Amino acid sequence: MRSAEDIVKTIEILKGVVPEHPYKSKNPFHILIATIISQRTKDEVTYTVANRLFAKYPRPGDLKNADVEEIAMLIYPAGFYRQKAGKIKEVARIIDEEYGGRVPDSLEELLKLPGVGRKTANIVLSRGYGKMAIAVDVHVHRIANRLGWVKTSKPEETEKKLMELLPKKYWLEINTLLVMFGRTICKPVSPKCDECPVKDYCDYYKNKKKGLVGSS
Repeated sequence: MRSAEDIVKTIEILKGVVPEHPYKSKNPFHILIATIISQRTKDEVTYTVANRLFAKYPRPGDLKNADVEEIAMLIYPAGFYRQKAGKIKEVARIIDEEYGGRVPDSLEELLKLPGVGRKTANIVLSRGYGKMAIAVDVHVHRIANRLGWVKTSKPEETEKKLMELLPKKYWLEINTLLVMFGRTICKPVSPKCDECPVKDYCDYYKNKKKGLVGSS
């Protein structure tokens, strides 16, 4: 396990070199729907189709009345676009009719929405409302384990451990920071270890040099 000092050093180094996240919206509804779309979908597809959807249906009240087939076509070629279209329409209806058009700002209420798990809920809370939450997706889970910050098998365990380890000032940015690090350098397969700016603080790199791990 890495020391608290190493973790802070790693974060500060990454903040200086990792590119910014391309999705800039702070609208909780747009963040929520875009995150639902993003599941099993490439990032560039997610942002393109989300913007296309919001250009026509920007608010929950607009989207709840949209034809589900049209929603599906607007978010195509996102993975499972037809199933997602139905969830998106229902989420929009619930938010408009049960929450007065405002996305809930509590974890408990967000988890009641169809298609919303802890990762999605925490992304909405942190990016949309600026609330102290750590969203753990596949990138964050993988990288936190690779670096040696945690030794966990499930994202929920990683979330809990990171909340214990990280100073709160890093909670809101750790998701986007590690996501972009994971997309550019610390990739799922064949990570670019030789050009990694934090390899000196990485357990995976240390073990790789010893021949204890492969390329993934």
